Amino acid sequence: MTTIDPKEKRSTSPLIHAFYASPMTGQEIEDRSFEMIDQEAPAHRFMPEEWKVVRRMIHTTGDFTLMDAIRFSPDAIPSAVEALLGGRPIYVDSNMIRSGLSLARLQSVNKDYCRESIVCYVADQGISLQAQEANLPRSLFAVRKAASILDGGIAVFGNSPIALLELNRMIIEKDIRPSFVIAMPVGFVHVVGSKKELMSLGVPYITVVGRRGGSPLAVSVIHALCSLASAQTRYGKDGNHE
Repeated sequence: MTTIDPKEKRSTSPLIHAFYASPMTGQEIEDRSFEMIDQEAPAHRFMPEEWKVVRRMIHTTGDFTLMDAIRFSPDAIPSAVEALLGGRPIYVDSNMIRSGLSLARLQSVNKDYCRESIVCYVADQGISLQAQEANLPRSLFAVRKAASILDGGIAVFGNSPIALLELNRMIIEKDIRPSFVIAMPVGFVHVVGSKKELMSLGVPYITVVGRRGGSPLAVSVIHALCSLASAQTRYGKDGNHE
């Protein structure tokens, strides 16, 4: 068996030294990333404000092919910005999303946002008991419990297609009307249909059609929308300071 001299392993300088030689702050790295995305992105159909959301989603995934799957309802951006500026409560379908959302970003839009403004019931003991008794996913009962929040609130789905299907039912049968919906459950079972059904219901939405999605994407959308809303408060409705 051939052994490698440890000195030979260290003959190449670690790449981090190149960063030490030309350091960048976290914000500078993010800004440069967005510049690279703008430069490398193929031609697209998105309006300027939509592109700011899409760009952050690409930044989150490193995947330009995601562009083909992203859909906005015509009223998505203004509805989302209005809801965030109004401090509407946010229902999320996973605690991963709840943990990932930046309270600082939310408070830059509306100072009244607090951790309790972001609601997730999926881990509640009562929800777990209901799910066990019915032999159904917890996410379904969590959405039912959140009915009063969802009616006028912000709905964020990055995990459970069953939760989104149940919201769709509540929209159809109970006239629950969220301010807007981020519909990005990920997976294989009921995922495609849950998004397609939502898109037919006349509520404002941002979604990723097909099987792709996930909690990090859903978080990235909220953060991008916070930037748009914050810019609107500073620079007016066009959000443009140039």
